[in-house]
Amino acid sequence: MHNITKDYLIKLLELDNKIIDLAEKCEKEVKHQFSIIEEIREYNQYKVLKSMQKNKLSDMHFNYSTGYGYGDIGRDTLDKVYSDVFNCEDALVRPNIVSGTHALSLCLFGILRPGDEMLAITGKPYDTLDNIIGINCNYQGSLKDYNIKYKQVDLLDDGRFNFDEIRKSINKNTKLVLIQRSTGYSWRKSLSLKEIEEVIKFIKNIGPDICCMVDNCYGEFMDFYEPTEKGADIMAGSLIKNPGGSIAPTGGYVAGKRKYVEMAADRLVAPGIGKETGATLGITRLLFQGLFLAPHVVSEAVKGAVFCSKIFSDLGYEVNPKFDATRSDIIQAIKFNDKDALIAFCKGIQLGSPVDSFVTPEPWDMPGYNDKIIMAAGAFVQGASIELSADAPIRPPYIAYLQGGITYDHAKIGILYAIKEMIREKLVHL
Repeated sequence: MHNITKDYLIKLLELDNKIIDLAEKCEKEVKHQFSIIEEIREYNQYKVLKSMQKNKLSDMHFNYSTGYGYGDIGRDTLDKVYSDVFNCEDALVRPNIVSGTHALSLCLFGILRPGDEMLAITGKPYDTLDNIIGINCNYQGSLKDYNIKYKQVDLLDDGRFNFDEIRKSINKNTKLVLIQRSTGYSWRKSLSLKEIEEVIKFIKNIGPDICCMVDNCYGEFMDFYEPTEKGADIMAGSLIKNPGGSIAPTGGYVAGKRKYVEMAADRLVAPGIGKETGATLGITRLLFQGLFLAPHVVSEAVKGAVFCSKIFSDLGYEVNPKFDATRSDIIQAIKFNDKDALIAFCKGIQLGSPVDSFVTPEPWDMPGYNDKIIMAAGAFVQGASIELSADAPIRPPYIAYLQGGITYDHAKIGILYAIKEMIREKLVHL
């Protein structure tokens, strides 16, 4: 770190010399991991570029459609670009898919029918799917309300698939198997593409017609391949996470086999209409540009996660994944085992934000969650997880989940602010 930068951090950002020294030590020790991240970024950048060139992307695709959106060539080309990037038959990319949860819901309700059964093989899905599925409730409009059954198989203690239990759980009514690539609010490693490919082959040998669906949220551009290139029939994600590259103002996507994408599209709009309509209201350019930037932005976020893992490990906290582990999502978990430390960490991340840095996050009842949630997110796009943020359910063992960072420098300073806040509240000592 240059002396001018160091002086700035000490005098104007009021960071302690000891924090800066620790940061410099950690950065030296993660250089090899950064080089691996950069190799993946470079490949994916060329992959996205080639897809846009193949589909002859032009200024005319940044058009403004209204009403029904008939003949929106920008929207239709965006679908083609996504399907090429993900090497699959079709894609549905829309600004009116409001979140990753919404995109996943479109797939589940589009594909499943009364009497069918879905099987989650990575344990209980992310919290926001509880009410959609009807886990421990019969929420109005849930899958359970439509007589769609749900079963789950937990991962083994070491994070691997429980193949024996998966085999036992599949029956003639099993229509869809859900694989959650990311950790969600759990203490496990994210799933590698090799593991996902292996379990999909296993499932297809039991039931070739079973739809294998991957929740790909937080996982795009983390590897040289995507789940649809490793056997997944359909996957879904959010544009205000990885693939939006911090530029997309909203939106989500579904990608995979054409018949399943059409089912999701019919659920989004109406049967028989599907992908044919949907005004884009002038934001198509942002969705294209965000996708173009996504490989780089994701790599910056992953570098921030690696740095966070290393520095908090050095401070004595249990982290998941370790700084030198192979990663399959952008999330970094830190186990605090202390409610006050967790809250102080999130406050520090908020203090280091470009937007709403003056706001103090507090635990609250957030829509879609069954625990109080604390969320630090000073983002340009509301709720954008690809921008630096941290959130956590307020429940033991008080784990914070850090994600995002448009630039590594911002992720780094946000993490240092978090440490500063914890020191200020006498919750950690250097």
